[in-house]
Formats: sequence, structure tokens, C-alpha cells
Amino acid sequence: MGSRWIFDGHIAGIGTGSGLRAVVGIWNSSPFGPFSDVMVQEPSGHRLLLAPSEEVADFISDTYRFDEVRILDVSAALNQQDLSVDAGPLVIRAGVGARTILGHVLRAVPRCLAVHPRWLRVISPIAAVLSGGSRTSGAAGSGRHEYYGVSDLRSISSAVVSWDGADAGALSPIVPAVDFGFSSVPPQRSLARVRTTVVDTGAAGDKSPSRPPAE
Repeated sequence: MGSRWIFDGHIAGIGTGSGLRAVVGIWNSSPFGPFSDVMVQEPSGHRLLLAPSEEVADFISDTYRFDEVRILDVSAALNQQDLSVDAGPLVIRAGVGARTILGHVLRAVPRCLAVHPRWLRVISPIAAVLSGGSRTSGAAGSGRHEYYGVSDLRSISSAVVSWDGADAGALSPIVPAVDFGFSSVPPQRSLARVRTTVVDTGAAGDKSPSRPPAE
């Protein structure tokens, strides 16, 4: 097995009435230190990565698929009640709600098991059914394999989202699913406690997303 990268933090998935969908990563621990990033899919299907540095952008765009990459300041603040995101054209002010039924189930699994790649590979088909399509194990770009270990799940109870200064519409399910990689976030807007493990399998020719320049 090749190199392994571990990211520990939270992922928030938010959909809007206009069709704009955002996946926010808030990483307390990572190979690049603490940082936040945002993956945005516009109503047209155009996929953007908003990343805080070249180093982070290179890694993420080698692992996922985007039509555009922008490097800019990404600020995200999260507590038990609120999520705030400021990332260039994207501004989010969201309320964090109660733990979901699935969140209670996830918390019953010891975290050391819940984030282990072998466990995540086995339960991936079951997770896809329980979460509405989200898988926990799958092939990523540049010959990598990715594992999502979710240990808690809370609802996003409210949100005001703006894109390029315009209101993106009321909080809505994440439909259609985003397609940055092998899996989407659940269709229900939510905040997940997650450990993401990315492993280099040494098969770089299998799938290698390109990184287009920012427009």
C-alpha cells in the first residue's frame, strides 16, 4: 500500500432553491494543517473548487473532478448552533439542528471502528441505502482510493446562501446529487463528523481528473 492521507473534521452539505449546491469541508487536522474548502456545483452542473492554497487545491483536484479551481481565502466557523462560511463568491450563514436518527445510529459504533478503512469498505453498500446514495468507500482520482468514516450526523436547520452577491434561494435538498467524485453527500442537508482517509493504490492510470485553470 502506498501513501496515506488522513483528514479529520466535518463536512456540511447544503442545497438551495436555485439549484446551487455546496459541500463545505472544515478540517481540524490534515496533512496540510487545519483548513477549510468548498466544492460548489452550479445549477448548470458547472463544478468549482474553492481552496485556500495551491497545495490544497492540487491535492483535492487530483482526487476529485472539477471544471474550475479558484484559490482564495476560505473562512469557516463552526459551533454547536451555527456554521458560517466566507469563500470569495460564496457566503453561507447556517443553523445547525438536532442529531438525526442516522446520527444516533452512527454514534453507537465505536469511532475507532467507524473510521477504519476495512470496515468502511464492507459497509459501503449498506451506507448507500441508509443515507440515500452516499457510499463510504470508492475509487478516487490519480490512482487513489477514498474512505469516508462518519461518526455523527446533524441536520442543517436553516441557511442563507449567496453566490456572487445574489441570494441562492431557500434551503433545499441536495438534488440532483453532486458529482465531484465516487459519492455524493446525502440528499438531506446535513453536517457530518467525518474522518476521510485517502490511500495511494499505485494505479495512477485508472482515473486522473484534470485541473483546469480558474476562469
